[in-house]
Amino acid sequence: MATSATAHKKLLSVGTKIVAVGRNYAAHAKELGNAVPKEPVLFMKPTSSYLPNGGTIEVPHPLSSLDHEVELAVVIGRKARDVSESAAMNYIGGYALALDMTAREIQASAKSAGLPWTVAKGQDTFTPISSVLSQAMVPDPHNLELWLKVDGELRQKGSTADMIFKIPFLISHISSLMTLLEGDVILTGTPQGVGPVKVGQKIDAGITGLLDIQFNVEQRKKTKSS
Repeated sequence: MATSATAHKKLLSVGTKIVAVGRNYAAHAKELGNAVPKEPVLFMKPTSSYLPNGGTIEVPHPLSSLDHEVELAVVIGRKARDVSESAAMNYIGGYALALDMTAREIQASAKSAGLPWTVAKGQDTFTPISSVLSQAMVPDPHNLELWLKVDGELRQKGSTADMIFKIPFLISHISSLMTLLEGDVILTGTPQGVGPVKVGQKIDAGITGLLDIQFNVEQRKKTKSS
């Protein structure tokens, strides 16, 4: 299996897709007024939305804030298609911590019109992500504490034990719909406490006892290619 450094390089360079799972924590579904799903709610994010640790999250005009959603990311280690739940963990290359930044006003407008969420979820810098932890460093991915602070104030704190759909099921289910390739990422959902982070603020987030990440939040500056 690839080293964590190699896995991180492949995640950023050769991964073909980010498959995100919505409403995978009951309390988060409730706080947004959504029903708890009977099967995974899936949406896609482009890999161009990745932002390495220490980078700057860019808020697009005319918005002044984005919502933060802290999530455990599962990094796929090898090609997976129609994988069984019992074999699913063998296809994992490592884990990371990611933020699913969301333009909530755009998402709400799209949802009310029955339109896709892509513009609200897939813009540049909208998937800040940590380095990759090896499987050996994460003996039980269903017993991790995720947390997020904005300007030092604790906003989100939850356990992956509260996921509605567990990781083996997610890998099996998603791989039955689309082939997962080495470097692809599954974002497994966010615990409750999501809310806005404004231009000029700072996000700190982490997996307790394993890693932490930091990002500044600024207004996007428009640059035109010549």
